[in-house]
Amino acid sequence: MSFPSLNDIETPAALVDEDRLERNLAKAAAYMRQHGLRWRPHTKTHKVPQVAAMQLDAGAVGVTVATPREVEVMGSVADDVLLAYSPVGASKLERLMALPQRVRLSVGLDSWTVMAGLIEAARKAKRTVGVLVELDLGMRRVGVQTPEKAVELAREAARVECLEYQGVMFYPGHIRMPLAEQGPALAEVSNRLGTFLDALGAAGLKPGIVSGGSTPTLWRSHEVVGMNEVRPGITPFFDRASAWMGACDWEEVAYSVLATVVSTEVPGQAVIDAGSKALAKEELPIGGYGALLDRPEVVVYSLSEEHGLLDLSRTTWKPRVGERVRVVPNHVCVSVNLQDDLWAVRGSEVVKHWGVEGRLRGQGRLLL
Repeated sequence: MSFPSLNDIETPAALVDEDRLERNLAKAAAYMRQHGLRWRPHTKTHKVPQVAAMQLDAGAVGVTVATPREVEVMGSVADDVLLAYSPVGASKLERLMALPQRVRLSVGLDSWTVMAGLIEAARKAKRTVGVLVELDLGMRRVGVQTPEKAVELAREAARVECLEYQGVMFYPGHIRMPLAEQGPALAEVSNRLGTFLDALGAAGLKPGIVSGGSTPTLWRSHEVVGMNEVRPGITPFFDRASAWMGACDWEEVAYSVLATVVSTEVPGQAVIDAGSKALAKEELPIGGYGALLDRPEVVVYSLSEEHGLLDLSRTTWKPRVGERVRVVPNHVCVSVNLQDDLWAVRGSEVVKHWGVEGRLRGQGRLLL
């Protein structure tokens, strides 16, 4: 199969450095093996089944997803799928139950209401669904607040014949400081997790799976006492936030958005054709919305929908109209979600094309 040259791809376009991608997967897999941790990557970052297959080949035990669409897409390559998002609503549950029987489906939940809907759907579909009780360990978004509530839900999941109580899950997404500063926050997560694990153990409901983690905390996952499964999402690609927090070196960032310089008329800046609809408008404490891959001192300091403004105050580079650049966005997940396609490259050669198949919601309907 032949692919267009990099110069022929219309910008803005999302690129993945396949050499870096492969090294990132190998590094994550080696870390998991070293510390005896199960690796269940979150595919919401890339939304591409081919990349999920690469993660599974590298040693992942299964995948994590966030939407029914992602369940359907990743179920084409994975036999073990965790939906880390409580499914509410008959249409979503019907889609989940329609998965091929070979797919072992697990769901994270934090309420009896969600569990009751899951029980009804699983019974109707005559399939068994795994359950992870979700805990709030500091994120303050979802998750049961007390060990007593965790025991209550775990006991119910263990009692019902169409459910399989597998353990607990949590997300330390509130820990977004540089790697070297994470110690106290990780210790607090360990302490709070311990109270839940002690209560479940005392009730005869010791969890087989204790699933947590994130990319910002990835390389310190072994410090969370009791956790045995890690669900990083951004790790294959990384982004500017990952580099700022120390989760990766700049040379490990595999994702960038190819853009074209379209104007240099205003002194001190250049304008590219990648705006908020390609990069996404997420901020960092260090300022800007992205930086050039080969000139990280050049920051995208302002975004409109179709324009990105590059700050040239810290560079001797003199961009020309028509020149192409690669921009590393602050947050890769939301940038990928704006793309229809990813182009895998090795050096300057395009070697693969991937459709972002998990991006769409699918089966949308108007509620009257």
